[in-house]
Amino acid sequence: MMFVAAEIKKNTYYDSVYLMRVTKEIEKIEGVISVLVGMGTELNKELVLSLDMMTQEIETIGANDFFVVAKMEKKDIMVEVLSKIESLMNEQKSSSIKEYKPATLESAVKYEPLTNFSLISLPGEYAIIEAKKALERNLHVMLFSDNISIEKEKELKLLAKQRGLLMMGPDCGTAIINGIPLAFANEVNRGSIGIISASGTGAQEVSVLIDKLGSGISQLIGTGGRDLKDEIDGIMMLQGIEALEKDESTDVIVLISKPPSKNVAEKIFSSINSSKKCYVINFIGSEFSNINNDKIHFTVSLEETAKLAVWLANAEKTTRKNEAEKRSKNKIDKLSIREKESTLIAKKRSKNISKKRKYLRGLFTGGTLALEAMNILQKEGISTYSNIPIDYDYELTNPKESIKNTCVDLGDDVFTKGRPHPMIEPSIRNERLIKEFNDEEVAIILMDCVLGYGSHEDPAGEIAKTLAEAKKGMGREKNDNPIVVVSICATDKDPQSLNQSVLDLENEGIIVSFSTAQATRIVAKVLETIGG
Repeated sequence: MMFVAAEIKKNTYYDSVYLMRVTKEIEKIEGVISVLVGMGTELNKELVLSLDMMTQEIETIGANDFFVVAKMEKKDIMVEVLSKIESLMNEQKSSSIKEYKPATLESAVKYEPLTNFSLISLPGEYAIIEAKKALERNLHVMLFSDNISIEKEKELKLLAKQRGLLMMGPDCGTAIINGIPLAFANEVNRGSIGIISASGTGAQEVSVLIDKLGSGISQLIGTGGRDLKDEIDGIMMLQGIEALEKDESTDVIVLISKPPSKNVAEKIFSSINSSKKCYVINFIGSEFSNINNDKIHFTVSLEETAKLAVWLANAEKTTRKNEAEKRSKNKIDKLSIREKESTLIAKKRSKNISKKRKYLRGLFTGGTLALEAMNILQKEGISTYSNIPIDYDYELTNPKESIKNTCVDLGDDVFTKGRPHPMIEPSIRNERLIKEFNDEEVAIILMDCVLGYGSHEDPAGEIAKTLAEAKKGMGREKNDNPIVVVSICATDKDPQSLNQSVLDLENEGIIVSFSTAQATRIVAKVLETIGG
């Protein structure tokens, strides 16, 4: 027999990401079959219904109401559930920095009148209201929230344009403004390269590589993933271009996005055609051959984007130019040396695995990084099934089941509904890693590992720990395991330790690279060696 019980607190708001983490902790309690801790949004109520835990109390709550609902083997387990939640909440309060936390936008601006920037993360309908308030008070906005209609997005961006402001988002996960990393971002050097990106992990990868190559970022402006669609008309990328054109500290401007609509692409090219600054453009998977301007450069990978931006930034400098170029070249050489060494190790290991192993499984937390890998593999003649396919003949009908060569974006909605994004809480990928590692047809596993602000406190340690668990009780030869290649996106200044992360991965026999392109080339060489 099973019991369902619910507890509700009216008009009590908690951050949804933290509540997802609380849910994961409560799931560990013995006797709890399923549980959801969250705010009473329509999406969460749908999730409660799908988990067969709907109660009369839950049906009546609103988006500002906090709830706990659990399905248990015994009714009295709810006492332990509520006690654990209270303990976790008190723990969070005691660990928080004691500082003034204004309850409204108005009180925040009154407390700090020189504020000119706001970061908003609220349920969709409330986020729209607060974003509009911020823009009307002449604040730039970074809108982390999603579930906002494309019509409302355009309305907010037109208001921002009218006022000469940035409206980054909705669903903008990465920015670095005046050297301050926001949301999911890395600690990188300041420099003369500006980035405007519709992709969060794409921007992280390029900014990290620029740092590794000895250069730095002036500003990193996010646009949100839909900005370059016809419906939005590239409003925020064009606003970002205008801002960086005026920025004296920016010499080179990098544009990153999935392929834009034809009309939006033409508007962007028209706006930069007469610029005196250099542009490096990576519209992932798209190539443009009809642009004749020696200051506009197109790249086909995020790695190439970073390398070219650094080269151009060094070339623009009038002082210490030779020293800067030499430093950049030495950094590139170090990246190339690691790739050569890793490729040799991977090829050597591939000779020991059984003949039946022939397939690749890519497990990504960053959708853009998955696309980067699939584009490189396609150019090598290797087609991959995916939930975000570049060729819809290879779309996975069930993203939770791999077919032959497969790359999945585990941050896609199909995986994260009611669960934290795997960059925050990696259990989604941990489960899939064990499954793929135990598939006797899998020859090689390709993964990203994104460090930095917003990410899990130890992403590399989670991968290493999960792989160690997957190896336990294996009944096959020690060497007959899939090769695991991980691309780590991080700098040595990030809150997680880059050196310790690399050490943890390598101690578990994982091959580590410093770019998705590099890792994917290693994988392609292995598949070529084994005839996969």
